[in-house]
Amino acid sequence: MSVQQEAGVDGEELEVWIDQDLCTGDGICAQYAPEVFELDIDGLAYVKSSDDELLQAKGATTPVPLPLLTDVVESAKDCPGDCIHVRRVSDKVEIFGPDAA
Repeated sequence: MSVQQEAGVDGEELEVWIDQDLCTGDGICAQYAPEVFELDIDGLAYVKSSDDELLQAKGATTPVPLPLLTDVVESAKDCPGDCIHVRRVSDKVEIFGPDAA
C-alpha cells in the first residue's frame, strides 16, 4: 500500500510546513528529503520552494512532490521535535504529523 493510499489522499495535492518553535535542529528531515527541507544558519529546519529557495516566514508551506512523498512522511514520523506537518491543500487537514487525526 502506498503512502497516499494509506492516508486516503490519492490524487490530492499535499503541502508541508515546519513549526520552528518545536524544531530541534537534528536535520533528519534534510537527510530524508533534501529537495524539500534544509537547515539554516540558525540551526533550524525550513521548507524550500520548488525553486530551491529557503522559506523562512512563519508557517511557510511548500508543495510535496509525489516522488518525494514517502521521504517527507518518514521525516514527519521520525522527527524528534515532532514539528513537521503534512496536510491536504484542499481543506488544510493534517494527514501526517503531530496534529494528524
